[in-house]
Amino acid sequence: MPKQTTDVDRLVGLRITALRKARGLSQTALGTAVGVTFQQVQKYEKGQNRVGAGRLREIARLLEVPVSAFFEDDDVSGEVEGRSHDVFGFLSAQGAIEVLRAYASIEDDDLRRDLLALVRTAARMDKKAKPEEMNVGA
Repeated sequence: MPKQTTDVDRLVGLRITALRKARGLSQTALGTAVGVTFQQVQKYEKGQNRVGAGRLREIARLLEVPVSAFFEDDDVSGEVEGRSHDVFGFLSAQGAIEVLRAYASIEDDDLRRDLLALVRTAARMDKKAKPEEMNVGA
């Protein structure tokens, strides 16, 4: 019977994706660097295939993170509005890394503050527009 992937394999895959994108690497570039095809990297990132320990160590080295960065860890969690959130969960949202990269490139502190205020207002407006999606009692 073939080994099945687990939630941990999917978590590792999501974190590989987020860290790879944060480094600006393509799946092809990461695959070439660790000796696999981009299709194999896709399978790792989707949690369809397990990443072996040696390969995970090599991926961590290339992405300049400790191997522990791919697993649940209190160091990558934070609290927003009283709820705990995983930083990698935020980074996996469509466009999040690009927004963060663009925000970090803004040098003017006042402009950064104004942009942050605008984004917070947009987020509040979005929540009000979709009350059925809000968690009541969370």
